[in-house]
Amino acid sequence: MATWMMISFQDAVSPIMEQLIMFHDHTMMILTMITMSVLYMLFSLMVNKFINRMLLEGQLIELIWTLLPAVLLVIIALPSLKILYLLEEINKPLISLKAIGHQWYWSYEYSDFKKIEFDSYMKQTNEISSNEFRLIETDNRIMLPFNVQSRILVTSLDVIHSWTIPALGIKIDGSPGRINQGNIMIMRPGIYYGQCSEICGANHSFMPIMMESINMKYFTNWILEY
Repeated sequence: MATWMMISFQDAVSPIMEQLIMFHDHTMMILTMITMSVLYMLFSLMVNKFINRMLLEGQLIELIWTLLPAVLLVIIALPSLKILYLLEEINKPLISLKAIGHQWYWSYEYSDFKKIEFDSYMKQTNEISSNEFRLIETDNRIMLPFNVQSRILVTSLDVIHSWTIPALGIKIDGSPGRINQGNIMIMRPGIYYGQCSEICGANHSFMPIMMESINMKYFTNWILEY
């Protein structure tokens, strides 16, 4: 989960998040090269004494500074389009989870099995234990198996919300009267946190998301015991 003074991404726990981090590093490398080149040229213009008052045009340099940015944009756009298509790729999901946004809590449904429904509220400060985190723990957490293709369906009953877990690289808007979907592929067990990422009213910052990833055996037992 995110901690104080963290300026980088959270550790990736899904293939999509791994791709997003690689794309971020790829883009930042290009931006660093551009910034260093521009600073070098600015500095060289400030310290040298070369002038050319009769210069009217330079077709070669104009051609270079037109083609080079176009090539760099293509180099950035191609991996971006790849990730855009991967975000929408859902191939025979084994589990479907429905998340419904309310002011100000989330409710969930596992409709593939028997009718499993529950609300997920943020734990109050006086209810959390010493090993729990304030303002981000919930009374009921989502349970999903790892290494299993899952589908998340997100909607809302009142205003626009956004279901987000940064470690999974997933952010889906929940709009009233509309169902948006995304795919979840968790690579290892753990507990992952998120929050509503769309300003939805007075208690927008008090509707956290908490997901626990477990193996299929424990998930099956949890379904049977619920």
